[in-house]
Amino acid sequence: MGTVSQFHESLRPPAHRIESEEEAISTARDLAAAFRQQASERDINRILPFAELDALSVSGLTAITVPPDHEGLDMSNALLAEIVAIIAEGDASIGEALESHFSALETLRAQAAEDLKASLFARVLLGDRFSGAAFTDGAELTAEGPGYRLSGRTRQAPGILFADWIAAAATAPPSRPVTLYLARGEEGVQVVDDWDGFGQRTNGSATAIIGTFHVNADAIAPAPSSGHSTGISLGLLLKAGVSLGIARAAWSDLMTAIGDRSTTVLPQIGERAIRIEAMAAALERAGRKLDIAQVNPVDAAMADAHFLAGETALDTANALFELAGETSAGIGLNLDRHWRNTRIHALSLPRDKLLHTAGEYMSTGRI
Repeated sequence: MGTVSQFHESLRPPAHRIESEEEAISTARDLAAAFRQQASERDINRILPFAELDALSVSGLTAITVPPDHEGLDMSNALLAEIVAIIAEGDASIGEALESHFSALETLRAQAAEDLKASLFARVLLGDRFSGAAFTDGAELTAEGPGYRLSGRTRQAPGILFADWIAAAATAPPSRPVTLYLARGEEGVQVVDDWDGFGQRTNGSATAIIGTFHVNADAIAPAPSSGHSTGISLGLLLKAGVSLGIARAAWSDLMTAIGDRSTTVLPQIGERAIRIEAMAAALERAGRKLDIAQVNPVDAAMADAHFLAGETALDTANALFELAGETSAGIGLNLDRHWRNTRIHALSLPRDKLLHTAGEYMSTGRI
Protein backbone atom coordinates (compact mmCIF):
# COMPACT_ATOMS: atom_id res chain seq x y z
CA MET A 1 0.00 0.00 0.00
CA GLY A 2 1.57 3.26 -1.12
CA THR A 3 1.80 5.62 1.82
CA VAL A 4 4.46 7.90 3.22
CA SER A 5 4.23 6.07 6.54
CA GLN A 6 5.80 2.97 4.99
CA PHE A 7 9.45 3.82 4.37
CA HIS A 8 11.81 1.31 2.89
CA GLU A 9 15.10 0.60 4.60
CA SER A 10 18.34 1.98 3.20
CA LEU A 11 21.78 0.46 3.60
CA ARG A 12 23.45 3.85 3.33
CA PRO A 13 24.88 5.44 6.47
CA PRO A 14 23.08 8.55 7.70
CA ALA A 15 23.84 11.65 5.68
CA HIS A 16 26.11 14.42 6.88
CA ARG A 17 24.35 17.71 7.57
CA ILE A 18 25.80 20.57 5.48
CA GLU A 19 25.64 23.79 7.50
CA SER A 20 26.52 26.55 5.02
CA GLU A 21 26.63 27.48 1.34
CA GLU A 22 30.43 27.58 1.53
CA GLU A 23 30.50 23.98 2.78
CA ALA A 24 28.10 22.96 0.00
CA ILE A 25 30.36 24.42 -2.70
CA SER A 26 33.46 22.82 -1.18
CA THR A 27 31.72 19.44 -0.94
CA ALA A 28 30.53 19.66 -4.55
CA ARG A 29 34.04 20.42 -5.80
CA ASP A 30 35.55 17.51 -3.90
CA LEU A 31 32.92 15.10 -5.17
CA ALA A 32 33.16 16.35 -8.76
CA ALA A 33 36.93 15.85 -8.77
CA ALA A 34 36.41 12.25 -7.67
CA PHE A 35 33.58 11.66 -10.16
CA ARG A 36 35.64 12.93 -13.09
CA GLN A 37 38.36 10.30 -12.63
CA GLN A 38 36.22 7.39 -13.91
CA ALA A 39 33.56 9.34 -15.84
CA SER A 40 34.88 8.32 -19.25
CA GLU A 41 35.15 4.64 -18.29
CA ARG A 42 31.61 4.67 -16.91
CA ASP A 43 30.39 6.20 -20.17
CA ILE A 44 32.23 3.73 -22.42
CA ASN A 45 31.10 0.63 -20.51
CA ARG A 46 27.79 2.05 -19.20
CA ILE A 47 28.73 1.46 -15.59
CA LEU A 48 25.89 3.01 -13.58
CA PRO A 49 27.22 5.30 -10.82
CA PHE A 50 25.34 3.87 -7.84
CA ALA A 51 28.36 4.30 -5.57
CA GLU A 52 28.82 7.89 -6.70
CA LEU A 53 25.14 8.72 -6.07
CA ASP A 54 25.42 7.18 -2.61
CA ALA A 55 28.47 9.37 -1.99
CA LEU A 56 26.33 12.38 -2.91
CA SER A 57 23.67 11.32 -0.42
CA VAL A 58 26.08 10.60 2.42
CA SER A 59 27.85 13.93 1.86
CA GLY A 60 24.59 15.78 2.56
CA LEU A 61 24.62 17.51 -0.81
CA THR A 62 21.28 16.00 -1.87
CA ALA A 63 19.60 17.67 1.13
CA ILE A 64 20.73 21.27 0.61
CA THR A 65 17.35 22.40 -0.76
CA VAL A 66 15.33 21.17 2.21
CA PRO A 67 13.59 24.35 3.48
CA PRO A 68 14.71 25.92 6.78
CA ASP A 69 11.23 25.20 8.19
CA HIS A 70 12.12 21.53 7.90
CA GLU A 71 15.61 21.85 9.40
CA GLY A 72 17.30 22.46 6.05
CA LEU A 73 19.66 25.06 4.60
CA ASP A 74 18.47 28.32 3.07
CA MET A 75 20.16 27.81 -0.33
CA SER A 76 19.99 30.41 -3.10
CA ASN A 77 18.97 29.11 -6.52
CA ALA A 78 21.94 30.76 -8.23
CA LEU A 79 24.30 28.81 -5.99
CA LEU A 80 22.25 25.65 -6.47
CA ALA A 81 22.65 25.94 -10.25
CA GLU A 82 26.40 26.39 -9.79
CA ILE A 83 26.58 23.29 -7.59
CA VAL A 84 24.76 21.24 -10.24
CA ALA A 85 27.17 22.65 -12.85
CA ILE A 86 30.16 21.64 -10.72
CA ILE A 87 28.87 18.06 -10.36
CA ALA A 88 27.99 17.89 -14.07
CA GLU A 89 31.49 19.03 -14.98
CA GLY A 90 32.76 15.96 -13.16
CA ASP A 91 30.13 13.66 -14.71
CA ALA A 92 27.21 15.00 -16.76
CA SER A 93 25.02 11.97 -16.05
CA ILE A 94 25.36 12.38 -12.29
CA GLY A 95 24.61 16.07 -12.70
CA GLU A 96 21.39 15.25 -14.55
CA ALA A 97 20.28 12.83 -11.83
CA LEU A 98 20.89 15.60 -9.29
CA GLU A 99 18.91 18.01 -11.50
CA SER A 100 15.92 15.65 -11.39
CA HIS A 101 16.24 15.20 -7.62
CA PHE A 102 16.27 18.91 -6.80
CA SER A 103 13.41 19.63 -9.23
CA ALA A 104 11.28 16.97 -7.52
CA LEU A 105 12.03 18.50 -4.12
CA GLU A 106 10.90 21.94 -5.35
CA THR A 107 7.62 20.40 -6.51
CA LEU A 108 7.24 18.85 -3.05
CA ARG A 109 7.95 22.20 -1.37
CA ALA A 110 5.51 24.14 -3.54
CA GLN A 111 2.60 21.68 -3.73
CA ALA A 112 2.43 19.24 -0.85
CA ALA A 113 0.55 19.46 2.43
CA GLU A 114 2.59 20.10 5.55
CA ASP A 115 2.40 16.51 6.84
CA LEU A 116 3.64 15.13 3.53
CA LYS A 117 6.45 17.68 3.36
CA ALA A 118 7.50 16.92 6.93
CA SER A 119 7.62 13.17 6.26
CA LEU A 120 9.52 13.33 2.98
CA PHE A 121 11.92 16.16 3.83
CA ALA A 122 12.91 14.14 6.90
CA ARG A 123 13.84 11.32 4.54
CA VAL A 124 15.83 13.70 2.34
CA LEU A 125 17.85 14.82 5.36
CA LEU A 126 18.72 11.17 5.96
CA GLY A 127 19.96 10.82 2.37
CA ASP A 128 16.95 9.62 0.34
CA ARG A 129 16.94 10.61 -3.34
CA PHE A 130 14.02 11.61 -5.56
CA SER A 131 13.31 11.56 -9.26
CA GLY A 132 10.56 13.30 -11.16
CA ALA A 133 8.50 11.44 -13.77
CA ALA A 134 5.15 11.60 -15.55
CA PHE A 135 2.67 8.86 -16.26
CA THR A 136 1.72 8.20 -19.86
CA ASP A 137 -1.78 8.92 -21.12
CA GLY A 138 -2.79 5.29 -20.70
CA ALA A 139 -2.30 5.30 -16.92
CA GLU A 140 -5.38 4.76 -14.76
CA LEU A 141 -6.03 6.43 -11.43
CA THR A 142 -9.36 5.50 -9.89
CA ALA A 143 -10.79 6.37 -6.47
CA GLU A 144 -10.41 3.59 -3.90
CA GLY A 145 -10.97 4.13 -0.20
CA PRO A 146 -8.75 6.89 1.23
CA GLY A 147 -6.81 7.25 -1.99
CA TYR A 148 -6.55 5.84 -5.49
CA ARG A 149 -5.84 2.60 -7.32
CA LEU A 150 -3.05 3.16 -9.80
CA SER A 151 -1.90 1.24 -12.86
CA GLY A 152 0.21 2.28 -15.81
CA ARG A 153 3.72 3.31 -16.66
CA THR A 154 5.76 6.49 -16.60
CA ARG A 155 7.66 8.00 -19.46
CA GLN A 156 11.42 7.48 -19.36
CA ALA A 157 12.96 9.90 -16.88
CA PRO A 158 16.52 10.45 -15.63
CA GLY A 159 17.51 9.41 -12.14
CA ILE A 160 14.78 6.83 -11.52
CA LEU A 161 17.30 3.99 -11.22
CA PHE A 162 19.03 5.87 -8.39
CA ALA A 163 15.88 7.18 -6.68
CA ASP A 164 14.35 6.08 -3.40
CA TRP A 165 11.18 8.02 -4.26
CA ILE A 166 9.45 8.79 -7.55
CA ALA A 167 7.46 12.03 -7.76
CA ALA A 168 5.15 11.12 -10.64
CA ALA A 169 2.73 13.51 -12.33
CA ALA A 170 -0.68 11.99 -13.05
CA THR A 171 -4.32 12.97 -13.60
CA ALA A 172 -6.89 12.14 -10.93
CA PRO A 173 -10.55 11.92 -11.89
CA PRO A 174 -12.31 13.78 -13.24
CA SER A 175 -9.35 15.79 -14.64
CA ARG A 176 -7.30 17.00 -11.69
CA PRO A 177 -3.51 17.06 -12.12
CA VAL A 178 -1.66 15.65 -9.11
CA THR A 179 1.78 14.44 -8.07
CA LEU A 180 2.05 10.98 -6.55
CA TYR A 181 4.94 10.15 -4.22
CA LEU A 182 5.84 6.50 -4.68
CA ALA A 183 8.47 4.65 -2.68
CA ARG A 184 10.51 2.85 -5.31
CA GLY A 185 11.01 -0.16 -3.06
CA GLU A 186 7.27 -0.77 -2.64
CA GLU A 187 5.88 -4.05 -3.90
CA GLY A 188 4.06 -3.27 -7.12
CA VAL A 189 6.49 -0.59 -8.29
CA GLN A 190 8.79 -2.01 -10.97
CA VAL A 191 11.60 0.05 -12.49
CA VAL A 192 12.90 -1.05 -15.91
CA ASP A 193 16.34 -0.01 -17.14
CA ASP A 194 15.34 0.65 -20.76
CA TRP A 195 17.56 3.65 -21.59
CA ASP A 196 19.62 3.26 -24.77
CA GLY A 197 20.59 6.86 -25.61
CA PHE A 198 23.99 7.49 -27.17
CA GLY A 199 24.65 10.28 -24.65
CA GLN A 200 24.04 10.69 -20.91
CA ARG A 201 24.47 6.92 -20.89
CA THR A 202 24.65 6.56 -17.11
CA ASN A 203 22.04 9.11 -15.98
CA GLY A 204 19.74 6.48 -14.45
CA SER A 205 16.95 6.98 -16.99
CA ALA A 206 14.31 4.28 -16.70
CA THR A 207 10.58 3.58 -16.85
CA ALA A 208 8.48 2.85 -13.78
CA ILE A 209 5.73 0.28 -14.35
CA ILE A 210 2.81 -0.06 -11.94
CA GLY A 211 0.64 -3.16 -12.16
CA THR A 212 -2.07 -2.59 -9.57
CA PHE A 213 -1.14 -0.39 -6.67
CA HIS A 214 -2.99 1.57 -3.98
CA VAL A 215 -1.78 5.10 -3.31
CA ASN A 216 -2.99 6.61 -0.05
CA ALA A 217 -4.35 10.15 0.01
CA ASP A 218 -1.44 11.27 2.22
CA ALA A 219 1.02 10.52 -0.61
CA ILE A 220 -0.70 12.78 -3.15
CA ALA A 221 -0.26 16.51 -3.77
CA PRO A 222 -2.35 18.69 -6.11
CA ALA A 223 -0.54 20.34 -9.00
CA PRO A 224 -0.53 24.16 -9.11
CA SER A 225 -3.30 25.89 -11.00
CA SER A 226 -0.87 28.21 -12.82
CA GLY A 227 0.67 27.04 -16.08
CA HIS A 228 4.23 27.92 -15.07
CA SER A 229 5.33 26.85 -11.61
CA THR A 230 8.54 27.45 -9.69
CA GLY A 231 9.20 23.71 -10.05
CA ILE A 232 9.26 24.07 -13.83
CA SER A 233 11.48 27.15 -13.60
CA LEU A 234 13.92 25.43 -11.27
CA GLY A 235 14.05 22.42 -13.57
CA LEU A 236 14.98 24.67 -16.49
CA LEU A 237 17.57 26.51 -14.40
CA LEU A 238 19.22 23.26 -13.30
CA LYS A 239 19.06 21.88 -16.83
CA ALA A 240 21.07 24.93 -17.84
CA GLY A 241 23.43 24.16 -14.96
CA VAL A 242 24.10 20.69 -16.37
CA SER A 243 24.82 22.25 -19.78
CA LEU A 244 27.23 24.68 -18.14
CA GLY A 245 29.03 21.76 -16.51
CA ILE A 246 29.33 19.94 -19.86
CA ALA A 247 30.70 23.10 -21.48
CA ARG A 248 33.32 23.47 -18.74
CA ALA A 249 34.35 19.83 -19.04
CA ALA A 250 34.68 20.15 -22.82
CA TRP A 251 36.67 23.37 -22.34
CA SER A 252 39.05 21.69 -19.93
CA ASP A 253 39.64 18.81 -22.34
CA LEU A 254 40.02 21.28 -25.22
CA MET A 255 42.82 23.13 -23.45
CA THR A 256 44.54 19.85 -22.62
CA ALA A 257 44.27 18.60 -26.22
CA ILE A 258 45.60 21.85 -27.71
CA GLY A 259 48.49 22.10 -25.28
CA ASP A 260 51.36 24.24 -26.53
CA ARG A 261 49.50 25.06 -29.73
CA SER A 262 46.99 27.30 -27.90
CA THR A 263 48.70 30.48 -29.12
CA THR A 264 47.73 29.66 -32.70
CA VAL A 265 43.99 29.71 -31.95
CA LEU A 266 43.75 32.44 -29.31
CA PRO A 267 40.75 34.24 -30.88
CA GLN A 268 38.70 31.05 -31.00
CA ILE A 269 39.70 30.15 -27.44
CA GLY A 270 38.84 33.61 -26.22
CA GLU A 271 35.42 33.47 -27.86
CA ARG A 272 34.54 30.21 -26.13
CA ALA A 273 35.83 31.42 -22.78
CA ILE A 274 33.63 34.52 -22.99
CA ARG A 275 30.59 32.45 -23.91
CA ILE A 276 31.07 30.15 -20.92
CA GLU A 277 31.44 33.12 -18.56
CA ALA A 278 28.34 34.74 -20.07
CA MET A 279 26.45 31.50 -19.55
CA ALA A 280 27.45 31.41 -15.88
CA ALA A 281 26.31 35.02 -15.45
CA ALA A 282 22.97 34.25 -17.10
CA LEU A 283 22.40 31.37 -14.71
CA GLU A 284 23.16 33.58 -11.73
CA ARG A 285 20.65 36.17 -12.95
CA ALA A 286 17.97 33.53 -13.54
CA GLY A 287 18.61 32.10 -10.08
CA ARG A 288 18.03 35.47 -8.43
CA LYS A 289 14.74 35.87 -10.31
CA LEU A 290 13.64 32.44 -9.13
CA ASP A 291 14.51 33.34 -5.51
CA ILE A 292 11.97 36.17 -5.77
CA ALA A 293 9.35 33.97 -7.46
CA GLN A 294 9.53 31.39 -4.67
CA VAL A 295 8.62 34.11 -2.17
CA ASN A 296 6.00 35.65 -4.48
CA PRO A 297 4.57 32.79 -6.57
CA VAL A 298 2.10 35.14 -8.27
CA ASP A 299 4.96 36.42 -10.41
CA ALA A 300 6.53 33.28 -11.90
CA ALA A 301 10.15 33.52 -13.00
CA MET A 302 11.44 32.41 -16.39
CA ALA A 303 14.72 30.53 -16.22
CA ASP A 304 15.84 32.19 -19.45
CA ALA A 305 19.41 30.93 -19.34
CA HIS A 306 18.72 27.44 -20.66
CA PHE A 307 18.90 28.33 -24.36
CA LEU A 308 22.26 30.07 -24.01
CA ALA A 309 23.56 27.19 -21.90
CA GLY A 310 22.66 24.45 -24.36
CA GLU A 311 24.06 26.31 -27.36
CA THR A 312 27.30 27.16 -25.54
CA ALA A 313 27.82 23.56 -24.43
CA LEU A 314 27.32 22.28 -27.97
CA ASP A 315 29.61 24.94 -29.44
CA THR A 316 32.36 24.14 -26.94
CA ALA A 317 32.07 20.42 -27.63
CA ASN A 318 32.32 21.09 -31.37
CA ALA A 319 35.35 23.35 -30.83
CA LEU A 320 37.12 20.49 -29.07
CA PHE A 321 37.37 18.71 -32.43
CA GLU A 322 37.64 21.74 -34.69
CA LEU A 323 40.59 23.27 -32.81
CA ALA A 324 42.36 20.22 -31.41
CA GLY A 325 42.11 18.20 -34.63
CA GLU A 326 43.45 14.66 -34.72
CA THR A 327 44.70 14.99 -31.14
CA SER A 328 41.09 14.73 -29.95
CA ALA A 329 39.89 12.02 -32.32
CA GLY A 330 41.18 8.90 -30.57
CA ILE A 331 38.44 6.50 -29.52
CA GLY A 332 40.21 5.77 -26.26
CA LEU A 333 40.07 9.43 -25.24
CA ASN A 334 36.24 9.32 -25.51
CA LEU A 335 36.10 13.11 -25.89
CA ASP A 336 33.05 12.82 -28.11
CA ARG A 337 31.03 12.10 -24.97
CA HIS A 338 30.75 15.86 -24.35
CA TRP A 339 29.02 16.33 -27.72
CA ARG A 340 26.84 13.25 -27.19
CA ASN A 341 25.89 14.35 -23.68
CA THR A 342 24.87 17.87 -24.62
CA ARG A 343 22.85 16.67 -27.64
CA ILE A 344 20.89 14.10 -25.62
CA HIS A 345 20.43 16.43 -22.66
CA ALA A 346 18.91 19.09 -24.94
CA LEU A 347 16.29 16.70 -26.33
CA SER A 348 14.14 16.97 -23.21
CA LEU A 349 13.86 20.74 -23.60
CA PRO A 350 10.45 21.74 -25.11
CA ARG A 351 12.01 24.58 -27.10
CA ASP A 352 9.01 25.85 -29.07
CA LYS A 353 6.72 25.84 -26.03
CA LEU A 354 9.30 27.62 -23.91
CA LEU A 355 9.95 30.25 -26.58
CA HIS A 356 6.21 30.92 -26.77
CA THR A 357 5.96 31.21 -22.98
CA ALA A 358 9.04 33.43 -22.87
CA GLY A 359 7.54 35.68 -25.52
CA GLU A 360 4.34 36.10 -23.52
CA TYR A 361 6.33 36.70 -20.33
CA MET A 362 8.72 39.24 -21.84
CA SER A 363 5.92 41.11 -23.63
CA THR A 364 4.56 42.14 -20.23
CA GLY A 365 7.83 43.91 -19.46
CA ARG A 366 8.76 41.56 -16.60
CA ILE A 367 12.40 41.01 -17.50
